[in-house]
Amino acid sequence: MSETGANRRGILLVISGPSGVGKSTVVHALTERMPFHFSVSWTTRKRRPGEQDGVDYVFVDRAQFLENIASGGFLEWAEYSGHLYGTPRDAVLAHLDVGHDVLLDIENDGAGQVKNSYPEALLVFILPPSLEELERRLRDRGDTSEADIQKRLSVAAEQMDEATWKFDHTVINDQVGIVADEIVSILAAAGGS
Repeated sequence: MSETGANRRGILLVISGPSGVGKSTVVHALTERMPFHFSVSWTTRKRRPGEQDGVDYVFVDRAQFLENIASGGFLEWAEYSGHLYGTPRDAVLAHLDVGHDVLLDIENDGAGQVKNSYPEALLVFILPPSLEELERRLRDRGDTSEADIQKRLSVAAEQMDEATWKFDHTVINDQVGIVADEIVSILAAAGGS
């Protein structure tokens, strides 16, 4: 284990990947393997069954979100599938300053913004085993229309093409435990927890 507190600055770990790849499941598995502060993003999308405000996301309306953009309150923000998502700047930087590793679960556009504004960030892209498997996962969710599935698959193909040059590491999510262990190793090699 590396030192924490004032002796080192925390590592900003950014997890990204196409919709339906299992980012949330991987993040959950990471909570069982390493200590980190999980940054809770703001979003304008509606809450899904089982999600909790302030835990899964901070659910806000579009006007509130736009006000926070105008005041410079986000480290990154992006619009995806008609909804806004953003990471609150001050909360992330405060945790990094006291030596906590911080995990962001964000989309590709946001990951690029983080890397531009905080070059020390460690970006990891989660790939599906195949586009066919990604389609199966999207269909199994049961909350996505056919048109939205097709749109998400098209976006996923573009994201996957960009991943090799836009991200520091890529991992394939065919077994959640193995992917989580790979990400822990990546973080440890960078000096994280």
